[in-house]
Amino acid sequence: MSRHLITSALPYINGIKHLGNMVGSMLPADVYSRYLRQRGHDVLYICATDEHGTPAELAAKEAGLSVAEFCAQAHDTQKAIYDGFQLAFDYFGRSSSQQNVEITQHFARKLKENGFIEERAIRQVFSVADDRFLPDRYIVGTCPHCGYDKARGDQCENCTRVLDPTDLLEARSAISGSSDLEVRETRHLFLLQSKLQGEVEEWIDRVGGEWPQLASSIARKWLTEGLHDRAITRDLEWGVPVPADTWPELAAEGKVFYVWFDAPIEYIGATKEWSDLDPANRDWKSWWYEPEGAADVRYTEFMGKDNVPFHTVMFPATELGVREPWKKVDYVKAFNWLNYYGGKFSTSQRRGVFTHDALEILPADYWRYFMMANAPESDDTSFTWEHFTATVNKDLADTLGNFVNRVLSFSRKRFGDDVPAGAAAGPAEAKLGGEIAGLLAEYEGHMEALQFRKAAASLRALWSAGNSYLEEKAPWLEIKTDPEAAALTLRTAMNLIHLYSVVSEPFIPSSAKAMRSAFALSDDTATWVTPEQAKALDTVPAGTAFTVPPVLFAKITDEDLEAYRERFGGADEA
Repeated sequence: MSRHLITSALPYINGIKHLGNMVGSMLPADVYSRYLRQRGHDVLYICATDEHGTPAELAAKEAGLSVAEFCAQAHDTQKAIYDGFQLAFDYFGRSSSQQNVEITQHFARKLKENGFIEERAIRQVFSVADDRFLPDRYIVGTCPHCGYDKARGDQCENCTRVLDPTDLLEARSAISGSSDLEVRETRHLFLLQSKLQGEVEEWIDRVGGEWPQLASSIARKWLTEGLHDRAITRDLEWGVPVPADTWPELAAEGKVFYVWFDAPIEYIGATKEWSDLDPANRDWKSWWYEPEGAADVRYTEFMGKDNVPFHTVMFPATELGVREPWKKVDYVKAFNWLNYYGGKFSTSQRRGVFTHDALEILPADYWRYFMMANAPESDDTSFTWEHFTATVNKDLADTLGNFVNRVLSFSRKRFGDDVPAGAAAGPAEAKLGGEIAGLLAEYEGHMEALQFRKAAASLRALWSAGNSYLEEKAPWLEIKTDPEAAALTLRTAMNLIHLYSVVSEPFIPSSAKAMRSAFALSDDTATWVTPEQAKALDTVPAGTAFTVPPVLFAKITDEDLEAYRERFGGADEA
């Protein structure tokens, strides 16, 4: 049994996430975590809301709440949605926790002690009306490139150009709307990444060889361009405060750490939050501090490609700079974008399908399967209602759901509520067992390699094999001439259903549970079925009582499809 630490990129606190956020980090991490647990590994899956930075303060202001109140409410709202998607976090924390404050401040002190943080004077926009320095996102104005009048001081969302606050035309404060702005000198802390570049390169050379090309190419691009010293403090009211015992003047000015400094540290902080709930039985350092057990941990991170530089360069530089043996990532699973009809999902513009709306329309398993079967691993992919409908109807409703329903319903009608005995397995069953074993081995291989689209294809092939067997044996015809042969066919098919319930659980946990609970097995404790075990197809013996579960997957009708297009927009919105 191996120990696996799994983290997914922290969802930002300001608003409910869309399907692109879900498929790019949390969902694949959950699928992988579930699979590893089923295979008997010791797994810790950690995530949290990312609660610091200017967007949190601006969202709280818009909601008329204090930042603390807004973040607490938003955290609970997001967690409820993730529960609805059956994301099986071991712990879902908050980056505003005291644990993260303490560990972030510890990291900062050690970096200063080792010569990797220094204080520098910079020139920054000051709002006279608000009597405060403004971080980039607190400055809005007209983009000089495209004329968009709500561009932020760091980037124009309309044309995506990176900006400096001084680039904006008719610049104004996002807090008060005042245009009475001045450029003044202030002091901030800088992480001296330039001094750590060689160590980061050496580390990536050592561990990055097995990463997907997407992750390694982004990391190496940053290194090729050269690591620059980066300001890691901001003038905000909400964040991890600069410790007064180390930087008293900056602490007195209310400086807090930049969100991208403390957010990755929250992986450690959230693990300590989890541990502190049951300190007698949980040891957070055994997962993160190498001398206390973390050296034996396999650490996998899941994230969208926009998060890759911070997790493969900036956070490792931080960990290296503290000169303490903290666990660093072993494997970075990065994803491209899931688009909406070829255009970007947009939280601010409410464009696309958002997670709470998805659950309102259809159960989580429909979304889980579709997203993983179309995961944007090698390139960007696009969500369309037409593609979603076709996938649900063909793979889930027809291939899997119809197989389960017609096998159990027909058997109950002809043989009653117990699994029929019938004849002994013959050549057709031996052939099927070998095919299932091969497909299951492929499925395991793709899951081990974190190739989720290929894994979903193998899972779909497993389901299809059952349908092919059923069509070949045709028990609805066998029953007329050879009831014993028909009983064998149905018993074999029921064993397939049970196998599907076990191996499909990472992708469709609710449906897997419904399939498995259909059989009244007295000792059904197996967490996995190996290819060798699958050959026999004998887990559900004759005489086992069974029930016919409700329809697993309802087809999406043309009327449904039209309603979804009308509500969310379609091709004309791209």
